Amino acid sequence: MSLSPSNQNLHSPILWIKNPKAIYTANALNADNGLLIQGRKIIELVAKGSQPTQPYNQVFDASNHVVTPGLVNTHHHFYQTLTRACPPALNKKLFPWLQTLYPIWSRLTPEQHALATEMAMVELLLSGCTTVSDHHYLFPAGLESAIDIQVKVALKLGINATFTRGSMSLGHDQGGLPPQSVVQNEAVIMADSERLIQQYHQKDPYKMIEIALAPCSPFSVTPELMKSSAELAQRFNVGLHTHLSETEDENEFCIKRFGLRPVDYLESVNWMTNKTWLAHGIHFNDEEITRLGQHNVGVCHCPSSNMVLASGICKVKALQNAGVRVGLGVDGSASNDHSNLMQEVRQALLIQRLRYDADEFTHLDALHLATKGSAELLRRDNIGHLSIGAQADIALYTLDEPRFSGSHDPLAALVLCGAHRADAVMIAGEWKVQDGEWLGGDVKALMHRHHKAAQVLFSKD
Repeated sequence: MSLSPSNQNLHSPILWIKNPKAIYTANALNADNGLLIQGRKIIELVAKGSQPTQPYNQVFDASNHVVTPGLVNTHHHFYQTLTRACPPALNKKLFPWLQTLYPIWSRLTPEQHALATEMAMVELLLSGCTTVSDHHYLFPAGLESAIDIQVKVALKLGINATFTRGSMSLGHDQGGLPPQSVVQNEAVIMADSERLIQQYHQKDPYKMIEIALAPCSPFSVTPELMKSSAELAQRFNVGLHTHLSETEDENEFCIKRFGLRPVDYLESVNWMTNKTWLAHGIHFNDEEITRLGQHNVGVCHCPSSNMVLASGICKVKALQNAGVRVGLGVDGSASNDHSNLMQEVRQALLIQRLRYDADEFTHLDALHLATKGSAELLRRDNIGHLSIGAQADIALYTLDEPRFSGSHDPLAALVLCGAHRADAVMIAGEWKVQDGEWLGGDVKALMHRHHKAAQVLFSKD
């Protein structure tokens, strides 16, 4: 990384990220000669052949870098980093996969959860991700403060985060999928949800932490909890998130239990709103896609997870054409099994090419999903793109590995040749990664503690 002072106005803390090899702004604006950053914001886009119009005192030479907005991850389960490639769960469909892992996850401790959260965030950060969203729905005895733990870790790392307060209230004894040991009373869920909003949800446009409400899925919560969550979200103007139409088994469960297909069920519990974004959204028919678009509901595409569990292929273009907001997510690190959002961009391109023609879904479409598309999913208009006034969340990648040798279009190479690690990452104007290394701690030491925690969780009787 090359960061050097200029000789102009040394008292003004302004950085010029200069002359990138290529730049993707996610909004068709011209910034071919870079960006000016002051504090936590972008203050100028420097067009091709131009010089900054404002004085600056630092220069980052980006001539060897491809520059993008910081990537935005809109669906994940951080705790699952502890059960990657878990032998009992390998080669299973969603429902039996969950039933195999629930007993292991039910033993999760606060210390393990903190390590899992930090590991997932650091892995995402190293991939160029600057905004994370986690759907944590597991609150066994002793882990009631799971979201508080995650907020503390995010603040320590200085990363933008949307924490969705998940929940499960429909246990096996009531006809649901999860065991009773991991479900909670609905009154407890709603009281804690309101507490978390009041305590942590930031309303500032440049907020770092926000809270959303996320009953887990139709097969693990009751309609009453879905309705109560919608009412609370409306009262506090926060987002709503859940899994929906991930598999045909889920559709059949909804029809059998509620007499409704998933979208009809969503409407019956007052979730057809622009506050709502859904994880997966694979098995919608054409009429349902139209209705989702009419209400500006969002869908998070999770390509790797959908492939690993053989769930199906999300109809991304059809959803977008109908007016549905579509973003990108890693999903749980036990169904992926990584936490690398740049790799997910390539996976999105490849899996969509199985549904659409090669000229219908491009590398730029895939990058859009992970940047502006995901920011729109979270209803955040100051991230996911490079514009004047936007938060200075930026990822910079080099193309100096063998996989890129011989490539010609740098942006296309980023996706097609498989970039997976950022060389430098900035969040709100502060460098978090330089020379490919995390600046906030020792990755190897974190990995050692995390792996040890994973072994304990899996081996415990």
